[in-house]
Amino acid sequence: MAKVLIYTDGAARGNPGPAGIGIVIKKGHELLLETSAYIGKTTNNVAEYMALIRGLEEALLLGAKEVECFSDSELLVKQINGEYKVKNEGLIPLHYHLKSLIKKFKHFTITHKVREENKHADELANQGIDDHALKNSPLFGKM
Repeated sequence: MAKVLIYTDGAARGNPGPAGIGIVIKKGHELLLETSAYIGKTTNNVAEYMALIRGLEEALLLGAKEVECFSDSELLVKQINGEYKVKNEGLIPLHYHLKSLIKKFKHFTITHKVREENKHADELANQGIDDHALKNSPLFGKM
């Protein structure tokens, strides 16, 4: 498969708080995959890392050899590109895992996008949190 575009976002309500991830994978303008998931209570930065990890895993399952990734997390992008060191203890193992996934691709790039240019993934990340919240609510509202 030719190059795919991966848009990811992680969201946490509170820091830490309930968190979700959103992933959109496209080949050109064709939508190949969109997914959202609740990932538990964590920080926004961990959610951003988890979203990219899931996006790369999904791209591998789709048979992609080349990926161009986009995230609205400047910290994540600069850490992956080596511009910032990873100092947070919780991010170090996620960073190593991401680096091992990246090696599985013939070509990898990641670029920072402003939130407005990453809306679809942002909506999916929030949907992951919302869907989880609804699962835990009574059928007809509060009791």
